[in-house]
Amino acid sequence: MDLPTDAPPVTEILGALYELILLRREAGESSSYVHRLFQRGHDVICKKVGEEASEVIIASKNEAADELVYEMADLWFHSLVLLGRHNIHPHEVLRELQRRFGQPGGGKSTPDEAPAVSGPSVTETP
Repeated sequence: MDLPTDAPPVTEILGALYELILLRREAGESSSYVHRLFQRGHDVICKKVGEEASEVIIASKNEAADELVYEMADLWFHSLVLLGRHNIHPHEVLRELQRRFGQPGGGKSTPDEAPAVSGPSVTETP
């Protein structure tokens, strides 16, 4: 895989992308995808995160590893845009993951304790 020559190291990519997102939010040109997302508003950003999450699920169900990586990158990117909408640095999410590290269920409910989710499953059609 060819990386851009100015790409930050993998350990710094989330923070670097977040800073770029904030820059484009504030001073992006009208041709900037990120700037347009912010201009279109919170609901559009949330919808985009939902769409990307659905595409991740489909890629996983299809057992398509390359597609899963690609769609997960889209989901993470749009999640960073959403964090930018709230001025929450991704390090805050990483610290939360760090806090949960080693805890049963990642610090969340176990599957038996998790609340039931209603609605159709991924394989069901409405």
